[in-house]
Amino acid sequence: MHAAVNTRAPSAWIWFCSDRIAQDPIQRALTAVGIDCTLLRGDAASGPGLVFFDAVSPALCDVLRESSGGGLHRVLAVAVTVPVLEGGQSWPLLAAGASDVLAWDRCPDPAAAILARLTRWNAIDQLVRSPDVRDVLVGESRCWIAALRQIAEVARFTDASVLITGESGTGKELVARLIHALDARPAKGALVVLDCGTVVPTLSGSEFFGHERGAFTGAVTSRDGAFATASGGTLFLDEVGELPLQLQTELLRVIQEGMYKRVGSDTWRSTRFRLVCATNRDLLQEKASGRFRSDLYFRIAAWTCHLPSLRERVEDIPLLSRHFLREARSGAGELDLDPAVGDFLARRAYPGNVRDLKQLVARMAHRHEGPGPMTAGDVPPDERPSQTWDSGDWRDAAFEGCVRRALAYGAKLGDIARSATEIAVRIAVAEEGGNLRRAAVRLGVTDRALQMRRAASRERWATPRRPGEGTHNSM
Repeated sequence: MHAAVNTRAPSAWIWFCSDRIAQDPIQRALTAVGIDCTLLRGDAASGPGLVFFDAVSPALCDVLRESSGGGLHRVLAVAVTVPVLEGGQSWPLLAAGASDVLAWDRCPDPAAAILARLTRWNAIDQLVRSPDVRDVLVGESRCWIAALRQIAEVARFTDASVLITGESGTGKELVARLIHALDARPAKGALVVLDCGTVVPTLSGSEFFGHERGAFTGAVTSRDGAFATASGGTLFLDEVGELPLQLQTELLRVIQEGMYKRVGSDTWRSTRFRLVCATNRDLLQEKASGRFRSDLYFRIAAWTCHLPSLRERVEDIPLLSRHFLREARSGAGELDLDPAVGDFLARRAYPGNVRDLKQLVARMAHRHEGPGPMTAGDVPPDERPSQTWDSGDWRDAAFEGCVRRALAYGAKLGDIARSATEIAVRIAVAEEGGNLRRAAVRLGVTDRALQMRRAASRERWATPRRPGEGTHNSM
């Protein structure tokens, strides 16, 4: 994989949250370093953006949620003065969707600092959008895009060891292969995969370190182990949490110092590789209980990436289903999903995560005949829902929990209703690719009503509330 990155100067939209901010000097400074700036004037935010503010307020957080799509799009929040960010004020802005927060007058060259961030984010997002990534690790959900961005950044811009965590079936080996593929080392060696859960204890030394001829019964020739084979490349240790303590001790030296001995040899050999490990265990808990060495953990987890389960990215199920359907049919033509089938796939539980969904779609594809869509009859009998299929009331315990949390934080009825409306609008517009007409149909409103709601939201952006000011809308 050789995903190219366009290094041209980035562009960004700008939003000033207050008329008190001196706009012209900021715009001139940004233009001088090569940033193509576009002042946002009521139209939809698209691409990376810069939000300049002089006070942290609930309205500013609304700006960041709306413009970033809840963190899906890159937005840099810039305070015009340092005191604005005193007292830990950066954290709620990151939680609202900002990719980073900085103070304009804290940097010796703030425009250059902004350029550096936009350039890095642009490079990462180009990698994430490349076919080599999107055709293998399919998904558009916010948590999935966030994971892919983290993976792309650590793979391309660092040589750090990576620990991939997540439940079985979330795609940990695919991610390990992606890290190796995006690694920018020149003359990079091979990717070597070793499943620690299948290593026979009596042969573990040979598997990892290799052996000399005659080192043990059956060793008729010398053999390189995983550490030698991976030299110059990447070593992927799958299910690293299954390693027994004794073997953990033996691996620590080679991981730490790059030196090892073959079984049956007194000669030290050197190796240099990038280490990627994966586990479905909670290694922090394993470490606390003494089942995993602390020193080994900190060696393998210079960077940790957690892959979300499929139940955390339900909105990706339609995309994944169609992807696996194309794979199963091997170019036999595109098929649509009957609404009943799409609903079934979206609501089914997947204990095995993405692997579970892939196997189910493959079974359905093998049953399907003809050019029409996948229909209910293609679902294997043992997978079909019972006649008491849940009606799927969306006002479930999770929804009630969100409302309870809002009330606990002091939100009023008007705040909750407005926030729910704006979130629904943001999601519908994002899922329809910015097409307001289709989004309006999904929301059950007219195009004009949707445009007015979005305009009203942006009008609130222009008059940020001070901390402590709330809304007191009547019913």
